[in-house]
Amino acid sequence: MFIVAIIVSLVLTYPYLGLDIDNSRLDVGDSLHYYVLVGHIFTAAVALVLGPLQFIPQVRARRRIHRTLGRVYLLAGVLPSAVATIPVALWSGRLMTQIGLTTAAVLWLITGGLAYRAARRRDFISHRNWMMRNYALTFLAVTSRVLVPLLLLIQIPFGGAEAGSIGEVATSMIPVGQTLGWVINLIVVEGIIRRHRLSRLWQRA
Repeated sequence: MFIVAIIVSLVLTYPYLGLDIDNSRLDVGDSLHYYVLVGHIFTAAVALVLGPLQFIPQVRARRRIHRTLGRVYLLAGVLPSAVATIPVALWSGRLMTQIGLTTAAVLWLITGGLAYRAARRRDFISHRNWMMRNYALTFLAVTSRVLVPLLLLIQIPFGGAEAGSIGEVATSMIPVGQTLGWVINLIVVEGIIRRHRLSRLWQRA
């Protein structure tokens, strides 16, 4: 997961390293839109790369490092990226993107806040669970980019789209992939959390 996060982060940030608005992969209306988008992308990359490190037992065992990485993940990654996601989604002009990404951003902030509060209370099981949910939302950056090509390929035999014109339906599939991405991630994580909970109950029994 860590390796995938690094690769995807490099792919996402590369076109914006020169801060050239002409290289933007998304249509932006003006420089304000562009720099908000850049802020969202780079801070999301911070969260995407740091997140997997928090689940490594050797890192968690070093409490100071774990705590520092967690704060950087939340304050330099999740918080600014989630806040920037909302205007980026609203500026897209697509209703599904506006609803899907805004909902994901709000949940991103809520789960991050609940994870931090659980850690402050030293409720480390709840902290881990909320962080898993939070990173599931972070990993949307990866999942959506896997789902969109799959959804496009499905259009060929089932949706009536010709292989040569598949690019024409890409725009309509992107919002679907973005929304399905975080929904699927949360479902998978909830299944893992429930499995851990049942395992602890069996051990106690």
